[in-house]
Amino acid sequence: MRCTVLGGGSWGTALAVQLSRKGLDTALWDRHADRCSYINAHHKNPKYLTGVDLPPSLRAEPDLQRAVEGTDLLVPVVPSHALRSVLQQVAPHLTRQALVCCATKGIEDPSLVTMHEVCASELGGVERISLLYGPSFALEVATGLPTAVVVAGPDAATHGAADAFHGDQFRAYHTEDVVGVCVGGSLKNVMAIACGVSDGLGLGANARAAIITRGLSEITRLAVAMGADPLTMMGLAGIGDLVLTCTGNLSRNRRVGLALGEGRTLQSILDELGEVAEGVTTAVSAHKLAAKLGVEMPITAEVFALLHQGKPAQEALMDLMGRQRRAEKDG
Repeated sequence: MRCTVLGGGSWGTALAVQLSRKGLDTALWDRHADRCSYINAHHKNPKYLTGVDLPPSLRAEPDLQRAVEGTDLLVPVVPSHALRSVLQQVAPHLTRQALVCCATKGIEDPSLVTMHEVCASELGGVERISLLYGPSFALEVATGLPTAVVVAGPDAATHGAADAFHGDQFRAYHTEDVVGVCVGGSLKNVMAIACGVSDGLGLGANARAAIITRGLSEITRLAVAMGADPLTMMGLAGIGDLVLTCTGNLSRNRRVGLALGEGRTLQSILDELGEVAEGVTTAVSAHKLAAKLGVEMPITAEVFALLHQGKPAQEALMDLMGRQRRAEKDG
């Protein structure tokens, strides 16, 4: 099997490492030719995975056509806002037999469609498209620490992609609930920003646990409104990814929230981060989607206001805490 990973950031590189580790012929596409040259010469990607030795068999390729032609498994891991345009360039060079396993997380704005829908609309053949989501920090995957993910999609696509990734320290489960996996794996980034803000304000573990729990409730309401199985939210792309991203120090979205809680501006935080924090853009699309579907999502609304309307963090917290008391099981 020949595999092509689109995106040379930390997560794309880590997934390329896993495929190479399995002995698969793997190309990593990155639009920066100088970065590709460095990876090929030194077997390292210091900008995104400092200190990690990449497999010598992994090759980086700056030419998109050369990277994609003849591939059996395409793994898009570019930022959500760039996915559609990259796939439009890929489409003429991808065979109809190739499987597509998307690892980009987010809800596209302004269309408000999932990454699975973006892949299907640009590449066609929904029966060959799957998603890989779940609690998985790139650095830990790249260094071979135990990880479990879920691959969502129709049987043929799901089993083909899951088999490619599955290994001794990397378990790939499968599910048919594409919508649930998409929503859970995307909205957890918004909740991670909220948890980071809370921690940055020094509000303690009780507050963090409350945000995670009520955040899961919000995510489940939206997922169900979109047709998902609520039990998916109890799995790897739901509570698993949510807990990891809201509590782990490697979480970019949590780090954004921490810095906001400490009083820094969003632009200065993103400039320093040097990578995309998907929760910043997903907060916009999730807020719009909640309004469109009539789903109440107060934490999402406050994160949106904090990030994109200049609302002070302390004021957002007080508005959340000041909401009318209600039953926990609120439908």
